Amino acid sequence: MTKEELIAEAFKAMENAYAPYSKYHVGAAVLTADGTVFWGANIENASYGATNCAERSAVFAAYSRGYRKDTIEALAIVSDGERIAAPCGICRQVLSELLKGDTPIYLSNGYDEMTTNMTELLPMQFTMEDVIR
Repeated sequence: MTKEELIAEAFKAMENAYAPYSKYHVGAAVLTADGTVFWGANIENASYGATNCAERSAVFAAYSRGYRKDTIEALAIVSDGERIAAPCGICRQVLSELLKGDTPIYLSNGYDEMTTNMTELLPMQFTMEDVIR
């Protein structure tokens, strides 16, 4: 699957966003080594802390089906905002553990596009090695 096709999948996922408070819709798509694509959309809640971001939803869906960082090929995150969507701090921490550092992450809002990875998005990551002694 091409980068453009994965971004298109993320825009399809964005249609499922539930964002009655922010009106900011985000979609994500995870591509696995066997070609399976998992979608995620942001799901808001009146208790904002209970909100789940699209990228975590998509990666959690892949992990729930048994995929792991070695089988995740790429992640696309899209939004309907004026600027390209970038993972929030919580998502950066979660993705730093669940993706390889060099896994491509494609960001888009339909106009602007950027390719990055977790090593660039979160240098000096807090990892399992910091916790387990």
